[in-house]
Amino acid sequence: MAQRAVVFDLDGTLIDSLTDIVESFREACVTVGLSDPGDAAVRALVGRPLGEMLAPFDPTGERVESAVAAYRRIYPARFTQATRPFPGVLDALEGLRTDGWRLAVATTKRSDMARKLTSALGLDAYVDHVQGTDGFPHKPAPDVIHAALGAVGADGAWMVGDTVADLQAGRAAGLKTYGVTWGTHDRDRLAGEAPDALEDSLTPLRACVTGA
Repeated sequence: MAQRAVVFDLDGTLIDSLTDIVESFREACVTVGLSDPGDAAVRALVGRPLGEMLAPFDPTGERVESAVAAYRRIYPARFTQATRPFPGVLDALEGLRTDGWRLAVATTKRSDMARKLTSALGLDAYVDHVQGTDGFPHKPAPDVIHAALGAVGADGAWMVGDTVADLQAGRAAGLKTYGVTWGTHDRDRLAGEAPDALEDSLTPLRACVTGA
């Protein structure tokens, strides 16, 4: 039997990184001469590619590229100031590994930044591969999931994520989907995608994948 894998989104799913992302984004906007968009406006866009996040705050589009570059200078300097794994994440990952599952991360972040972050937080001891979105379509396209599964040499079984795009990407990749309610999108919005499981913690995940 081929080995099987569970794929996880990173930000908002495994780690609580919102504060560091939002503050870096706001600083990047101000650095290039855009208005400070404030926390609420940025939070609503987290999880999208940087260029798409910045577009609403620069109607001319003339400063998007420089703002992206500014963010990529600023964020690595503060990316672990407030960021931590969500409660129960490490126990859940350890349990899945004990059961023999291959574990992968599939994130909108670029691979180099995602791997620096998972290493800094100690998550790389629990996952087999961290795959960023490098030069191919972002979620909800399934490309990053396919790349992650190819890297771990396993068939995908479940995609775990906190956004509609995560669930759509998982379904497009042929995986079952497990929505978590503590991240970017709330329970009602995730429920609209009819995930196979929608939970307030990762505790039920081990039983879900075992019974799949």
